[in-house]
Amino acid sequence: MTTTDRTQRQPDSAGGPAPVERQGGRAHVGPDIWCEDLVRIYSTEGVEVQALQGLNLVVDPGDVVALVGASGSGKSTLLGILSGLDRPTGGRARVAGVDLLTMNRAQRVDYQRHVVGFVWQQTSRNLLPFLTAADNVALPMVISNRTGRGGRVGELLELLGVADCADRRPSQLSGGQQQRVAIATALANSPAVLLADEPTGELDDAASEQVLEAMRTAAGELGTTVLVVTHDPTVSDHVRRTVQIRDGRTSTEVLRQKVVGPDGVERTVAREYTVIDRAGRIQLPKQHVQQLGLHDRVRIEKESTHVQVWPDDQDHHLTDPATRDGKEER
Repeated sequence: MTTTDRTQRQPDSAGGPAPVERQGGRAHVGPDIWCEDLVRIYSTEGVEVQALQGLNLVVDPGDVVALVGASGSGKSTLLGILSGLDRPTGGRARVAGVDLLTMNRAQRVDYQRHVVGFVWQQTSRNLLPFLTAADNVALPMVISNRTGRGGRVGELLELLGVADCADRRPSQLSGGQQQRVAIATALANSPAVLLADEPTGELDDAASEQVLEAMRTAAGELGTTVLVVTHDPTVSDHVRRTVQIRDGRTSTEVLRQKVVGPDGVERTVAREYTVIDRAGRIQLPKQHVQQLGLHDRVRIEKESTHVQVWPDDQDHHLTDPATRDGKEER
């Protein structure tokens, strides 16, 4: 599947995904996260700020995806919408088959309890300080009146490598242990999607690796879809797919896959793609724009297998492309 397919593919027909009823687990067909032309406008003292400007995003079930971007790029706004804490101004969005624009208050509460799990950057926001790790993990199940809580708690703590922390309070845990317990808590009610906001922002490299491995484990063993929002580009080295968000739109994607070379050694190969939106627009990588001095306008030339982008140089405009030196990049 191409990057364009992933970004624009709809869960159902051209008219949008069909509504489904969720009865525990994953009862829908199609992507776990589907956003089309999302717009979010904030008004502050008479000034409008467009945080999302027609964003498109598709994340398939069981994927682990990093959403990276600078401060103010729109990634936190998107996370707020996907978590049910905010509503978009325009566009469409579904998570695990749930239409985020049509939920009433009761449905929103149910959505936040059962469909998505959430992990904050600040460890103090994820866990209650007066409860043990085991009790923190059990709490969402108590609220939801779920049976079999004891077994579920033990399974999650064991799976994420913090079974030995079950009887400790958060103050007795390291930052990495706290975040792994927080992940277990977020997974307690078996959500289809786990959302994480800068989960490694307060951790050292070793603890960060443990937390990211816990999220990969959740995806691999439980089938949970994981979306990690971060400004740290190193996080992307630990996931198969990285989506760059810039100026309120998805701009580029990096896909990683393991290949075995002629020497029999397995390596990870990364390839970067530029995202094409529904209107056929692309955002050129910022470093390319700066290095080539692109501004105002550029010239596009179509070849049989690719297109070329040229700076707005008068010499280029007046020269026959067929005779230009260094015409193609093959």
